[in-house]
Amino acid sequence: MLIQPQHRIYVCFFLFAISMGALLSRLPDLQDALAVDKSELGLTLIGAAIGALISLTFASPLIARFGARKTAFLTVLGTSALLATIPWANAAWLVFFILFCEGLLAGALEINLNVEIDRIEAQLDRGVMNRAHGFWSLGFFLTALVGSAVRQAGVPMQLHLALTFTFVLIVGAIVISGMKNAPARAGIEHVEGPSAALPTWGLMPLCIIGIAAFLVEGAGIDWSAIYMRDAFAVEPFIGGLGLTLFTFFMAVARLFVDPLVDRFGARAVATFLLIFSVAGLCAVWLAPHPYIALFGFALMGGGCSAVYPLAVSAAAQRTDRPAHLNVAALGQMSFVVFFLAPPLLGFVAEHAGIRISYLVCLPVIIAALCLTKALKPRESDNKAGIKEEANQAACG
Repeated sequence: MLIQPQHRIYVCFFLFAISMGALLSRLPDLQDALAVDKSELGLTLIGAAIGALISLTFASPLIARFGARKTAFLTVLGTSALLATIPWANAAWLVFFILFCEGLLAGALEINLNVEIDRIEAQLDRGVMNRAHGFWSLGFFLTALVGSAVRQAGVPMQLHLALTFTFVLIVGAIVISGMKNAPARAGIEHVEGPSAALPTWGLMPLCIIGIAAFLVEGAGIDWSAIYMRDAFAVEPFIGGLGLTLFTFFMAVARLFVDPLVDRFGARAVATFLLIFSVAGLCAVWLAPHPYIALFGFALMGGGCSAVYPLAVSAAAQRTDRPAHLNVAALGQMSFVVFFLAPPLLGFVAEHAGIRISYLVCLPVIIAALCLTKALKPRESDNKAGIKEEANQAACG
């Protein structure tokens, strides 16, 4: 089957998203099956975060050794298989262990797919990183809608996740079997490097940019429904629209922003999107009416959409160490914030109010705006800068 290399990566992101989304849509059923309260369920789910952080720190050398195809087979199909076993687990500690193993594979999947799509971008000489992440957002959005309908129809959780895995297995086997390792970007890949992926000072500006995006994402995904309920006491359908609009505009922006990045540069696009995020947060903070808040959530979704993928591209193109290590280190820092943001915002909401909790994101976004120079400018500006440096070196 003739499938373009970038399309194979798109499908991998999509399949991972629908596997995760299927489980997340059944969390109320999982809680009932395990007979645990919300705090105990939260501690159980953190197994995935721990596994992902370990993998993001130490898996880079193994990924480089296995290559894109073998790693994709193991991580895309493996995560779905592990998630499909969770409905059959009868104890919280067993679910924690399964999710820990799933997190180990998910961290490796994050590194592998991001590095591979960056190399494919170099071959195509045009941006596709954001579109790849857009398929993750699209998969998550669609499976959330399907999951709600399936749950409403009374389909057992075991059957739901088993059917999801069957779909992932069939499609994944077809798509991944033809995957080939894309060549490294010319002149920036080094063989030498440490075995552990830890952030460096040079990478910190990109980490802060990624953290800002994940903080906005956490605020939108985790707290939008609770905000709408507490701030406006709206009916459940209107309350759920905050999350729907957030994820929809996030997916749409990621799917269609790459041509703008090619034309105006990552730096300009990220600046524009971060300003959108600020506007959205302020709209949610000050909203006098629920529809103003919904508009704010839509702005937040679009605003944080492409910021992290742009930071990933910049990290993969750094020349100080192998791309796998820089992408892993960036993911590590961002994932920490992604998992810590919900309890942090919840603490602020509990003590200062749900509206004030959204202001916590603003200082980080402003810091990210000040650091967008770490991203690539327009290609023409970049080439002019390289030419000027070469002329200076020749004169010297």
